[in-house]
Amino acid sequence: MVAQLEAKEAGVAVLVDCDNVDPDIVDHALRFVAQFGRVVVRRGYGNAGTLGGGRWQAKLIEQSFTPCLQYQYAKGKNSADIALALDAMEILFDDIADTFCLVTSDSDFSHLCRKLRERGALVCIVGEAKTPLALRNASDSFSQWEPDDDEAIADASAKEAVEPATAGKGNEGARPQVKQRPMLVVRAVALLASDTPEGKVNLSTLGNYLRRTDPSFTPNNFGHSGLLDMLRNYDLLQVQQESGGHWTVRLNQENIDRMPVNPLTGRPKSS
Repeated sequence: MVAQLEAKEAGVAVLVDCDNVDPDIVDHALRFVAQFGRVVVRRGYGNAGTLGGGRWQAKLIEQSFTPCLQYQYAKGKNSADIALALDAMEILFDDIADTFCLVTSDSDFSHLCRKLRERGALVCIVGEAKTPLALRNASDSFSQWEPDDDEAIADASAKEAVEPATAGKGNEGARPQVKQRPMLVVRAVALLASDTPEGKVNLSTLGNYLRRTDPSFTPNNFGHSGLLDMLRNYDLLQVQQESGGHWTVRLNQENIDRMPVNPLTGRPKSS
């Protein structure tokens, strides 16, 4: 799926059903959907009770989402769902985006998914474990978010080693430069390479993905001169120069299998 979109960068619309999911799912959704293209629309839909303050307001501000507040005109009616569906079709017809990520576990959106796909759009669903099969099967790609995913990933990232640079000796007392190996790069390779038959990804594709998930990303912030230099410092990754001269990277599955805790999930390996 990633290879299909490399030739032309797709515009992605991320539409969140805030009344139906937890605010923490947004970070997972943005990491997941960055593989499909550049996010050009970020909107969160909900009623006054949901968007009026608290965690959802903080999350939408943090991730620069446009809040789409919908009042309930009658008890038991959810006008936010209708607004999300109408906006999705408008975005498609106006050629603003051709890839849609609906962040919801509500099966009422199954028909919207089918309509978007009939019109040629790529549709992704990011939902919780409660997401019905009807909604999962109505999408091109489904990603399930677990409440403890972000916490496990944060723990794994904190345990990742930090290596001193191998530069020559400097003045005594000077702090040595360090080369950090953030786990976000390993997770990005795992996500992108899983969609390729060879299990590897081009460095240019990886670099684009990392900048989509974090516009401020640069290897220099982690003590590296470039992305290739950065990847060469990972025990969990393997880089290779292909016959055409370009570089690719894959997971070093042998080293990953040796670890008692899965570095991608932060969970102990099952015996």
